[in-house]
Amino acid sequence: MSKSALPAAVLFDMDGVLVDSEYYIAEAGRLMFAEKGLKVSRADFKPFAGTGDNRYIGGVAEKYNFAIDIQQAKSRTYDIYLEIIKGKLKTLAGVIDFIEKCRSMNKKIAVASSADFRKVQGNLEEINLPVESFDAIVTGEDIEHKKPAPDIFLLAAKKLNVNPAHCLVIEDAPSGVAAAKAAGSRCLAITSSFTPQQLTGADYFAANLVCVDSCVLSW
Repeated sequence: MSKSALPAAVLFDMDGVLVDSEYYIAEAGRLMFAEKGLKVSRADFKPFAGTGDNRYIGGVAEKYNFAIDIQQAKSRTYDIYLEIIKGKLKTLAGVIDFIEKCRSMNKKIAVASSADFRKVQGNLEEINLPVESFDAIVTGEDIEHKKPAPDIFLLAAKKLNVNPAHCLVIEDAPSGVAAAKAAGSRCLAITSSFTPQQLTGADYFAANLVCVDSCVLSW
């Protein structure tokens, strides 16, 4: 494959890359715990961003030594989340134009999110980017080992029939950057949720997809 053809595929994380959903999922988690009689704050969830929703919710429960049925708690959190995002969830700056640019350059595109499919589908529908807009969708339900393990990006590359080394991963969380590099992919870190200093290891940095240097799509 010629140098100018790389990357062959672009793998998008979802939360913090395609949509700004962190407030809403943290608020949904807060409300879910409140229903169970535990007071938590949205800030309690931040250390678990990007690690999958089992850990996102379970980590907060562990912090307070609060026993939960994780599947029931996650399902209820999604119920609340999918209600509170209606008419509010928006794409982050530059997302639509960047996806169109990838398409114009014949890049394959996939979503690789640690969230469950229910949340991924709900987010994409809310921002008018249905799952059919992508060549592949990989979620946390498809893999055993979540980020920072590389499994989600390796599976996405496999579904696209592309070498992981020929993939550009777009991430916004430290665990996602680590997963991308462990997969052998290049990584563009979007600094919507964390600082560049917290996203150590990424190959490129941008505040959003409007600000991405052209070299990122042609190594």
